[in-house]
Amino acid sequence: MAWWKAWDLTETLKSELSGKFERLIVALMYLPYRYEAKELHDAMKGLGTKEGVIIEILASRTKNQLREIMKAYEEDYGSSLEEDIQADTSGYLERILVCLLQGSRDDVSGFVDPGLALQDAQDLYAAGEKIRGTDEMKFITILCTRSATHLMRVFEEYEKIANKSIEDSIKSETQGSLEEAMLTVVKCTRNLHSYFAERLYYAMKGAGTSDGTLIRNIVSRSEIDLNLIKCQFEKMYGKTLSSMIMEDTSGDYKNALLNLVGGNP
Repeated sequence: MAWWKAWDLTETLKSELSGKFERLIVALMYLPYRYEAKELHDAMKGLGTKEGVIIEILASRTKNQLREIMKAYEEDYGSSLEEDIQADTSGYLERILVCLLQGSRDDVSGFVDPGLALQDAQDLYAAGEKIRGTDEMKFITILCTRSATHLMRVFEEYEKIANKSIEDSIKSETQGSLEEAMLTVVKCTRNLHSYFAERLYYAMKGAGTSDGTLIRNIVSRSEIDLNLIKCQFEKMYGKTLSSMIMEDTSGDYKNALLNLVGGNP
């Protein structure tokens, strides 16, 4: 379908539908990378910035996926995603987001240099627990430029040196959106499917539903790894993703989400 026909159909749907159901159906009309570009654009436009959305997308995508998102963003909004993030955020949060966007973490070889992993763990310890204050740039550099297999070894070595997990150190050394960004990188490194399962669970847990998070994660992962996320969800929370959607949503919106999620794995 030509993009202008899809856009025309999207506009028609918007005029016919409303609320959360409209938001879900419109999300499904976008090509994957264009949808993620739209979510990033929406997170930055207007007053205030939804840092959580930007962190979620940038920390969980591969180098190739980020490249496609940046291309779609520039085509659809006429500006650079990197420049917009720099204009909309500041300080160490800006630095970690730009570093993530540059996608230096992928290493398909899976090779880990034990000596470098140990050195990185020692550098992280020296940059946080060992000193008064924190060398945030050391944390950002290591978390954003090393491959997942390398970081897993770094986290093991770090725990031996510091007698605490890297997550606990990040929580004690940082705060706010920077803390969230660093913890998200660690979660995505340890287990990407667990990270998305957790995002979906907390989108529905408690009073009210974070429909933006629920829609974005189901739509964006539906053709990638949603079945694996569903398995992880049940393992972590003792209930299926479908059952939680049934409890927490209603009407056409609920039915559409259940159709996307499919039967229980």
